[in-house]
Amino acid sequence: MKSALQKQYPFMIQQKEQSITFRSVSFAKDFERLYKWMHEPHVIPYWNLNISKQAYEQHLKTFLADSHQKLLIGEIDGVPMSYWESYTVDGDIISNYYPYEKGDQGIHLLIGEPAFLGKGHIYPLLLSLLKHKFQVADTAKVIAEPDIRNEKMIAVFKKCGFQFMKEVSLPDKTGVLLKCERTVFERRWSEWNNGTF
Repeated sequence: MKSALQKQYPFMIQQKEQSITFRSVSFAKDFERLYKWMHEPHVIPYWNLNISKQAYEQHLKTFLADSHQKLLIGEIDGVPMSYWESYTVDGDIISNYYPYEKGDQGIHLLIGEPAFLGKGHIYPLLLSLLKHKFQVADTAKVIAEPDIRNEKMIAVFKKCGFQFMKEVSLPDKTGVLLKCERTVFERRWSEWNNGTF
């Protein structure tokens, strides 16, 4: 099958009165931005990448070269404000924690720009990326494993259709394994678009 990570980027979805765009991370264009975001107080506890520039440069280059994931910048009306790691479960460490199917995909995300926090921007962004992911015919579910302490993010995922699977002890955190199944997402997507979300 065509890899879920080969889906076209950038892609744009018009969400109500906002333009949502996801584009591939460019080392040259985004390194300084991402380095700054990783040092924001609201990001540090859950990403633990408040490291030196040299160390983060190596980290980002390694992640960009990893073929099982795609790194993305989420933009609202052309303003870069969020970072996303879109990955296939097959080939990821999380595949060791549940009986996955070949088409399963996963996501990590953060809102980097403090000015965009607490204003509900995460919902159209997350729903738009899920819509894009479910365009892959073999993808029946998308998973996430936020830090168990990140109650706000867990609540966001659940509101967007994710359901609790179990707690997982990962090398860098204790996470909550969540899944969003296609049928549940389609219902949430419909509710979002008809104003009953």
